[in-house]
Amino acid sequence: MQEPRLTLRVLSALLRYPDAAFRDAIPELVDAIREEQALPAPRIRELTSLLQQLQAMEPFEAEARYIETFDRGRATSLHLFEHVHGDSRDRGPALVDLGQTYERAGLAFEGDELPDHLSVVLEFASTQPASVSREFLGEMAHILNAVFSALRERQSPYASVVAAVLELAGQQAQAVPVVADQAMDEAWAEPPAFDGCSSRGQASPGAPQPIHIVRASKSSASQGARA
Repeated sequence: MQEPRLTLRVLSALLRYPDAAFRDAIPELVDAIREEQALPAPRIRELTSLLQQLQAMEPFEAEARYIETFDRGRATSLHLFEHVHGDSRDRGPALVDLGQTYERAGLAFEGDELPDHLSVVLEFASTQPASVSREFLGEMAHILNAVFSALRERQSPYASVVAAVLELAGQQAQAVPVVADQAMDEAWAEPPAFDGCSSRGQASPGAPQPIHIVRASKSSASQGARA
């Protein structure tokens, strides 16, 4: 089985913020993905086109498009566990487990991104034997297909990057139903002053208020009687 190490690193770079260092490296990235030939020729042409497009764009335009694509809603988030756990408490332990997976492979995770960011996941996969990286990425295929579908729905050229990841995982990119993102204004809305404690999970004044009655223990009752 061919070792797609360079291709995985190119895909990882493509999914990072397109800063000056990335733009400087684009010619090398194009050469690497063409030389390794780990993907079908049509996919290589799509990725090469995207790299060249990013190189030709004004830096501000490329950076703004990246933010608009990946940081404006959960459907296209590159933090994979957001698609599984959202903001629940379960995400923390999942991140710890993933970090331990990196450590067991002899790698120390350092960086600005969380361990579940797809660029980090791909960087890790690039250090593993082809059979291991293929299986590792294949376990995330359902999440990757969701991200691919959301990107394709937006007609984003970044959909080709996620499709390439799926192909390296031995999967085929498939369109799945896209869960509509909550509007950012609604997600970050603050409750009106004196009109309830929160915009989520709280009742406003005038609305029915839940009452919870708990039987006091004998020791608590006696302490209350002495107060």
